[in-house]
Amino acid sequence: MLNRFFVALGLLFCAQICAAEQNAEPNASTVELPAKDSFHLFVLAGQSNMAGRGEVTDLDREPHQRVLMWTADGEWRPAVDPMHFDKPKIAGVGPGRAFGIRLAEASPDITIGLIPCAVGGSPIECWEPGGFHQSTQTHPYDDAVERIRAAAKHGTIKGILWHQGEGDSTPKRSRQYHENLLGVLNRLRNECQSDPVILIGQLGQFPERPWNESRKRVDQAHQAVANELPNAAFVKSDGLLPKADNTHFNRDSAIELGNRFYEAYRQLRETAQGDQ
Repeated sequence: MLNRFFVALGLLFCAQICAAEQNAEPNASTVELPAKDSFHLFVLAGQSNMAGRGEVTDLDREPHQRVLMWTADGEWRPAVDPMHFDKPKIAGVGPGRAFGIRLAEASPDITIGLIPCAVGGSPIECWEPGGFHQSTQTHPYDDAVERIRAAAKHGTIKGILWHQGEGDSTPKRSRQYHENLLGVLNRLRNECQSDPVILIGQLGQFPERPWNESRKRVDQAHQAVANELPNAAFVKSDGLLPKADNTHFNRDSAIELGNRFYEAYRQLRETAQGDQ
């Protein structure tokens, strides 16, 4: 009788383990990765409008078979929003996932890997080697480099998507921004060791929050750096709308920005192919 009890208990335990495994989210061991040259990786860097603050809906949680994200735990999983983890309580929809889906749909022979590295509220000084961001207790640049190196073992980094500058829209910081941005993007590109495309997103142009001179200076730096760097592009934010805070893109606008990042990437790629 006692033996039957232990057998039944063992079967129940095994059934619970199997059920848990079936319901668990896919991780690096269960997500099937493609060959390295077919796995195109993209770094998502900057501050909160890259991390995303748009409202998350059920649609944003539906995975795409060929769009993955590198998690905070260092695993490849299907990319669903919120992808970023800089401020978990407010992280939401950003442009990265929309970019990845557009690219995957246009390129059925590749898989897209997104590497979330953005940190909300981080001025560009935090993106220097050793830079520290007090409110999140993180080292944005150093953490990004660590994530890039780990993720790149599985694929090839094809691009860096950058959206940042709100935190540098002050008289002193904005005057140094052009030089600082060049330094950050060149360092990130060198870390990738694959000469990735660089896409620089424009700050939000929200009617209820008109730009001051410092923000205009940051915008000029974005455009200038995109022209100065090889294989780079500036992605406009014309017509995109904010949330009620007049700081962050709403969900639809964050997705549209991701679509514009894709169009800029497509055009750069077509130009490069035409020059060959």
